[in-house]
Amino acid sequence: MTGTLLYLRSRRVPLALAAAVGGAAVIWALYLAFAKDRDATPLVVVLTVLLMVAALAPTLAGPDANLDRTASLRWSWRRGGHLLAGGVIVLAVLLATLHTGARFGPAALVVRDATGLLGLTALCTSVVGAARSWFLPVGWTTIAALYPQGGTWGAVATWQGQPTDSRAATVTAAAFALGGLVAYAIAGPARTDPAE
Repeated sequence: MTGTLLYLRSRRVPLALAAAVGGAAVIWALYLAFAKDRDATPLVVVLTVLLMVAALAPTLAGPDANLDRTASLRWSWRRGGHLLAGGVIVLAVLLATLHTGARFGPAALVVRDATGLLGLTALCTSVVGAARSWFLPVGWTTIAALYPQGGTWGAVATWQGQPTDSRAATVTAAAFALGGLVAYAIAGPARTDPAE
C-alpha cells in the first residue's frame, strides 16, 4: 500500500466521503422529487454545506494526534492539502448540481459558506480536536441560518445565512477560511491524552 492510501485509511476518509456525498445526494434527490422550485432555498444550501463539512470533520486527525507529530514528514503541507481537498470535494459536489434539475446555488453562497465553515472546523480542530470540531460550526450555523440578522455586526454574527452580496459575511468567511487553514496546517489537531 502506498503512503497516501495508508494516510487516507487512517483518517477514515472513504467513510467520511461516502457520508458527505451520500448525504448531499439524498438532499438533492428529495429536493428534485418534492420541490416545486428547482432552485434550492438558501437555508437548504447552507445546511447541505454544513452536513458535508461536519461529515468530513473527523478526517482532520488520525487515531493518535500525538503520533502525527513524531513522524519525519512535512505535516503542515499534508494537513493544508487535506483541508483544501475537502473544500474541493464540497464545492465540486454542490456546484455540479447547478447543471441539474435541483440546483444548490448561487455559486457564491456555496463557495463562501464551504470555505468559511471548513476554516472554522479546522480552527476548532486545532483547539479541541477533530472529534469535537464540528460542534461549534453545527450549532452556530443552524442558529445563524434560521435567524439571520441585519446590520454589519448582525451580518458578521450570522454570516452563514446572509445573502451573497453581504460584504461583512464574505470577509468573516474569508477570515475563518484563512485562519483555519493556517492554524490547522501549522499547529495540527489538538493534542490528546492517550487515555482518550
